[in-house]
Amino acid sequence: MATAALVTSTTGRPAHLLKRAQATLHNALAQALREPVAQYAVLTALEEEPGLSNADLARRAFVTPQTMNQVMRQLEERHWVTRHPHPGHGRILQAALTDSGRQTLQACQHARDRSRRAHADRAQQRPPRAVGHSTACLH
Repeated sequence: MATAALVTSTTGRPAHLLKRAQATLHNALAQALREPVAQYAVLTALEEEPGLSNADLARRAFVTPQTMNQVMRQLEERHWVTRHPHPGHGRILQAALTDSGRQTLQACQHARDRSRRAHADRAQQRPPRAVGHSTACLH
């Protein structure tokens, strides 16, 4: 009985509600984009700030540098990004979007916007169950 009470009280806490909102957004983005969210995060980061390193991108996408290295290889294979040695630090590779990467990012942004509108419409059709209801955080 004490465990059930703990679970019930935890679900109303702000940290839990934020995690639910993040999970809802992540799932909605993954479905809408048809691309891994980490790849979308990289494309977005490189649009905002070309020349970021693998470590910079890993921090922005909330993944390990090893995982980011795999993501970057996939993006290079798709010809969405290129990497070149940093002029002052030869071991650091700076990434940049290709034209194909920019086109893919635009398509992802349109899918993201459609997904947000759909979630916002659903949220307006039903009243939130809690002040921080996860779908209310999507817009």
